[in-house]
Formats: sequence, C-alpha cells, structure tokens
Amino acid sequence: MRATLMYGAGDVRVENVPDAQLKESTDALVVVTRAGICGSDLWPYKGMKPSDVGHRMGHEFIGVVEAVGKDVRTIKVGDLVAAPFAWSDGTCEFCQQGLQTSCLHGGWWGGTELDGGQGEAVRVPQADGTLVPIPVGKDHELMPSILTLTDVMATGHHAAVAAKVSAGKIAAVVGGGAVGLCGVIAAKRLGAEQIIFLDRHADRVALAKEFGATDIVTERGDEAIARVREITKGVGAHSVLECVGYDESTRTALSIARAGGAVGRVGVPQGEAMPIARPTFYGNITIAGGPAPARAYMNELLVDVLDGSIQPGKVFDFVGNLNQVPDGYRAMNNREAIKAIIEF
Repeated sequence: MRATLMYGAGDVRVENVPDAQLKESTDALVVVTRAGICGSDLWPYKGMKPSDVGHRMGHEFIGVVEAVGKDVRTIKVGDLVAAPFAWSDGTCEFCQQGLQTSCLHGGWWGGTELDGGQGEAVRVPQADGTLVPIPVGKDHELMPSILTLTDVMATGHHAAVAAKVSAGKIAAVVGGGAVGLCGVIAAKRLGAEQIIFLDRHADRVALAKEFGATDIVTERGDEAIARVREITKGVGAHSVLECVGYDESTRTALSIARAGGAVGRVGVPQGEAMPIARPTFYGNITIAGGPAPARAYMNELLVDVLDGSIQPGKVFDFVGNLNQVPDGYRAMNNREAIKAIIEF
C-alpha cells in the first residue's frame, strides 16, 4: 500500500510500504477514505532531524472497516468509522474517566512502529475502544466536518471546557489555526456572550467571524494584551483558549485572563517553563488542558455536526489526493492554507 512518510524537515514522501494487517485479536483494519494534515504535523516538518527511516504520518482519518479481530465486538466489517488521534481500550481507569489520551493500554498513530492516517489503510489497535461508527455514507457532504472531530474540533472543545467557558462569559481565543477556529465554535456552543479572536490573517479572521467571534485583535505581544484589556474594560477574559503552544502565545493567554479566570491550553508546548508564573498565581488563575481526549467528545459533537448546528469542516481550504500530501504540507507551512484534507 502507499502511505506518507517524513524523513526530515520539509522532506515528506508518499511511498510504498507493507500492507496494513491485523496483528492482535482486538485490532481492526480500516481502509482510509479521508485524512487530515494537522498543525501539529508541521512541528516535525519544520524541525525534524534527517533520518534514514521514514516516520509514518497522520492521526486524523475516516475509513471503512475491512477486517476485524476475533475479539472485536462493537465494530463490524463494512462500518464507516472515525478514529480519534489517539487509540485507547475504553475500559481502563482513565478511559472510564473520559481521559482516553492517558489510556494505560493506548498510544499514538504513526512513527516507526504503527500506521499513520495519511495512508491507504491503518491497523487500528483496541478497535472497540477507539473507533466511532458514523451513520452516513462515506461520500456524504458532512465528511469534512466529521473528520474534524478526530482532532481539531475535539481539541477546540477541550480548550473551551478546560477554560470553563459557559453562558454569559467572555472568552478569548489565542491562535487562528484550525484548532483556534474550532475553539471559537466551541466557545459559542457553550454559551460565551463575547468571543475575542486573536489573529491577524484575513482568511482566518473572516472564518472566525462566521463562527461567532465578536471582537478581533490583530496586535501581538504586549499590544495584544493591552487591546484585550481595553475590550474587557481593564479586567480580562473569564476564559482563555491557548491554541498555539509558543512561549509568546502562552504568555499572551495567561496575561489576558482576569483574576479568578481560567486558561485552557491545547497548543503543544514548545518551551519547558511556564511564563509569568507569579502573576497567574496571585491572580488565582486556573491553568488546565493538555491533549484532548477526542474519543470522549466525538459522539456528543457528532450530533451537532449531523444536525447542522456546527460546521467545523469549513476550516479545510486545501483538498488533495494522496499524491498531493507534500503539497498540503507546503501550503499549510507557508500559510497558504488553514488545513488540508486528503481524499482517497
């Protein structure tokens, strides 16, 4: 079969690899119909050291089940399924708490040991705990929105939950990529009265407004902090969604939270230390978040996608086939596209 591999910064290739196949009795074999390129895929695209061994890429995918192991009970051959960006057994202590990204028997797609979602097929470990059946056909018009549930929409929702967004609150979203845009959707869905969107790119700002942003801040750094303070009459936002992971974006997010507020961090941290620790301490600011347990949110969010309440699939503005995956990486890295979807 053919799949996407990364050999170093900027070096993405589509190559022939061994066919995916069942190994464990709890596995499923999924033939991929849609996959995404994620903003987090750009971290190694920017900085991975050259390697003689390609790393399988992709952790957002939808597909049709071709085979299942003898112990799989809830998934059957022919099902259309969506896979969250981490696989999990669904039964361990943490899965039962809705924290599947900390599953005691789970893991992450791709690398050198597992299939990645940006390929023709994937062996899915722990199929019962991982896969979510989708009750529409594989070519349904809602496929882009459903695909976002495997990561970016679930992650935006996780940021909003961690930031304690609720009815009547002021929310601020730092970062205008696909996750931040989905964070706007999530904040509106949870009842935020005012949603401040921090980004300067016209295409992202336009989409944020469509999704429900009420105020736009194009400044950065100290100027952005001052502008948010001005918008909020000097006190800051109740709920801040940090959707980037850089030190500067984290500092901005922490600085615009009001006393007693909360910051939901879902951008993968690119630094080791937490900025402005003392001011957040004295402000009694809650700092929460981490990798989103997408599997815990997918069924809930799927209902809203299917009834048209939310349309997160609009974040996809690059559509390509498997051969065009390297083009999708380049377009996203050059900010020529917000997010790429791959159709098989």
